[in-house]
Amino acid sequence: MDAMTLLHERSSMGKLMGPPPDAAQCEALYRAALRAPDHKELTPWRFIEFSGKGLDRLGELFAEAEYRDDPHSGDDTLNAARKKPLRAPMVIAVIAKVTPDLPKVPPVEQVISAGCAAHGIVLAAHALGLGAMWRSGHYAFNSTVRKGLGLGEHDEIVGFLYLGQLAGRHKPLPERDPADFVERWD
Repeated sequence: MDAMTLLHERSSMGKLMGPPPDAAQCEALYRAALRAPDHKELTPWRFIEFSGKGLDRLGELFAEAEYRDDPHSGDDTLNAARKKPLRAPMVIAVIAKVTPDLPKVPPVEQVISAGCAAHGIVLAAHALGLGAMWRSGHYAFNSTVRKGLGLGEHDEIVGFLYLGQLAGRHKPLPERDPADFVERWD
């Protein structure tokens, strides 16, 4: 796929089906992630890949988070949380491994770098003909989920990338005029 076509046509795919990306595709996804901008070569990224029973474990962690936030959560709420990871055959949690107190590379830059790594995965998925959806939501900021994924005190969940084969149709992409977003100082 031509690089400019990829950049101009990438879109999120909410409907995904199996099989999950194979080993060669995963290798390509992670290689794309590792090309993210990385000031001082900190490699401030960590990836946790969930598929098969791992999706069930992630769903249980989401349900535990719901219950800890509200011990009166009903079965419907807990079951909905358990099912969220099952919307795709693979989920990758992208985590910013933040090193605090680096004057030349502040935490925000490290989180943005991890975000670029996530975007690399999403772009590579599209280039490979896979579907991808970057999700965050309250689970990305939940202390139970953070602890369950083994995050350090300063680490941040950048997002959960849902990956799989395309299912359903592409939504029309919104037309945006770059002039609406660009301010020029000549």
